[in-house]
Amino acid sequence: MEVIAKWFSGLISLFSTFRITDLIDIVIIAVLIYCILKFVRQTRAEQLLKGLIFVLLFYAVASILQLAMVTSIIKILLEFSVIILVVVFQPEIRKALEQLGRSKITKGYFKKIFQGTLFSEEANANVNKAISDVADSAILFSHTRTGALIVFERDTKLTDIATTGTVLNCDTSTAIFGNVFFNKAPLHDGACIIRDGKIFAAGCILPLNSKEVQHREIGTRHRAAIGMSEVSDAVVVVVSEETGQISLAVDGVLTRDYTRDSLAKALEEMLISDKDENDKKIFKKRKVKKPNEE
Repeated sequence: MEVIAKWFSGLISLFSTFRITDLIDIVIIAVLIYCILKFVRQTRAEQLLKGLIFVLLFYAVASILQLAMVTSIIKILLEFSVIILVVVFQPEIRKALEQLGRSKITKGYFKKIFQGTLFSEEANANVNKAISDVADSAILFSHTRTGALIVFERDTKLTDIATTGTVLNCDTSTAIFGNVFFNKAPLHDGACIIRDGKIFAAGCILPLNSKEVQHREIGTRHRAAIGMSEVSDAVVVVVSEETGQISLAVDGVLTRDYTRDSLAKALEEMLISDKDENDKKIFKKRKVKKPNEE
C-alpha cells in the first residue's frame, strides 16, 4: 500500500507542475513524429529506416554481450549519424521541404507579401497569351503527330532545370513552338519552360518519375512530365508523338484526351485564377485512360 501511495503522490506532484505549454510541447512532438512516419512510409526511406533500426538493435545486443570492437565501430558511426542521415535521406528531406513550401499556409503567406509584383495585370496578360499559344500549338502538334513537352512554371522556380537547355527569354507564338519542336531541330527532344508568360528556356532535360506508374507502356516524354510535376508545382503539357494525344501532368498525376478548348480552360484555371483547389477539381473530373504511348 505504501508503494501505491507513493506512486499516486508522485503522480499528483507531477500533474501539479504540469503547464499548458507542456501540453502544447507534447502535441507538437506527437504531430511531428506522426508526419515523419507518414512521410517515410510513402518513400524509399522506409527501407533505410528499417536498416537504421536494425543497426541500433545490433548495437544494443553487442553492448549486452560486451563485444568491444563491434560496439566501438558502431558507436563511431552513430556519432556521425546526423551527417550520414542527411546524406542518405537527402532526396526525401528535399522533397519534404518542397512540399512544406508549397503548402497552402506558406503559399498564401508569400502570395500576400508579393501580391503587387508577382500577380500583376501585365503578368496575367502574358500568361493568357502563352496559354492561347500553347493550346493552338498543341492541337497542331496533335494533328501532325509532333511530340512536345511544355512546362508552365509556377511558384517553384526551375532555373536549375533551365540550365540543362538553352535560355531563350522570348515571347510565345505558334511559330516559335513549331520551330522548337520540329523533329529535325536540335531542341525538339527536350522540354520548353514558360516563365511569366514567356519562353524561358528550351531543350531542357526533365527528371523522370520516381513513383511507379499504373501503366508501364507510357514513354520517356510522359515519364519526364510526371517526374517534373512530382518535384515541383509546375503544370506540364505533353503531346504524344505516337498518337497525337494531348495530356497534362500536375502533382504527379497524368490526365489525358484534351482538346484545344479543354486544355486552354484547364491551364487558365490553374495558372490565372489562383484558386488552391482547382487542380484537385480538374483532375477528379477527368479519368486517366490507358495510354498507348511511345
